[in-house]
Amino acid sequence: MTPLQRILGIDLPVIQAPMAGIQASAMAVAVSNAGGLGSLPGAMLTLDALKRELAAIRAQTDQPYNVNFFCHVPPTPSEEREARWRDALAPYFAEFGIDPATIPAGAGRMPFTAEVADVIAEFKPPIVSFHFGLPTPELMSRVRSWGAKILSSATTVDEARWLAAHGVDAIIAQGLEAGGHRGIFLSSDLTTQVGTFALLAQIVRAVNVPVIAAGGIADAAGIKAALSLGAIAAQVGTVYMLCPEASTSAPHRAALQSEAARHTALTNLFTGRPARGIVNRLMRELGSISAAAPEFPLATAAIAPLRAAAEKLGSGDFSPLWSGQNASGCKEIGAAELTRELADDAAQQIREYK
Repeated sequence: MTPLQRILGIDLPVIQAPMAGIQASAMAVAVSNAGGLGSLPGAMLTLDALKRELAAIRAQTDQPYNVNFFCHVPPTPSEEREARWRDALAPYFAEFGIDPATIPAGAGRMPFTAEVADVIAEFKPPIVSFHFGLPTPELMSRVRSWGAKILSSATTVDEARWLAAHGVDAIIAQGLEAGGHRGIFLSSDLTTQVGTFALLAQIVRAVNVPVIAAGGIADAAGIKAALSLGAIAAQVGTVYMLCPEASTSAPHRAALQSEAARHTALTNLFTGRPARGIVNRLMRELGSISAAAPEFPLATAAIAPLRAAAEKLGSGDFSPLWSGQNASGCKEIGAAELTRELADDAAQQIREYK
């Protein structure tokens, strides 16, 4: 039995990356039923919504699936910082006729809590993955109580060693090319972030747990390359964003299919934490990284009405156009078909983890 089968219970070395705000149970079901590992992102779901999505997965597949959560510590809101942020956005509020006084503050993304654990315990998901580190030991024990395997993202060798020491079953080596939020958690220094294959090779040598490659992998050739460097599977996200099961907005879909997709950058403007997306007007005019942005995830609230107003006009100028550095594999085909294409003959390279 390979580590892929032992830990994830799947035969195809393809993990669909959890993409909060872009997909839900339909995507996870399609990928899992095709032989890969489908993932449900839980960070932006209410407890009721999380329960509904898990019920939908249970009703439509008996295959393994993953549920993903964030592990950030909610920050203490700062009125001064929020005021600076809204001042920076003031010209855009005026442009769209938005009264900033009417915009409520809010987190937008929640961490893994005891209440969340209570909800998912009913469904006993076989795999639970985390971003930004790990939850408390008590919550880890709760997840393990039903036999779930635990995964988490590492963006450096130090983070990988930390995760291994804290008992994860596999580590997701998230390279700098990856779209969406960086999983960085031991430091805030972005100069520590390196490319997928450089990171993967180092982590495989540094830890004694299986490693999954993530970031910039967009086709079967990329998956085969990851396997050849010691990964047991590849986690891919961007390539699924044009699938009919995805809820990717029209402006976001258009950006992914355009020349603009070749220009991405890390930005904290949309949530307060560095995440990779296609460069748009807001990023060009305010700079990709702004000291004015409130801590994650508090920056989201003031951006939300600008995003809504622009998207009504068909514009992604104020939207988080999350994308990895390689959108070339994006296809408007079903997620199941895409999963099988990605696996292709890469499955032949699955080998025992040494």
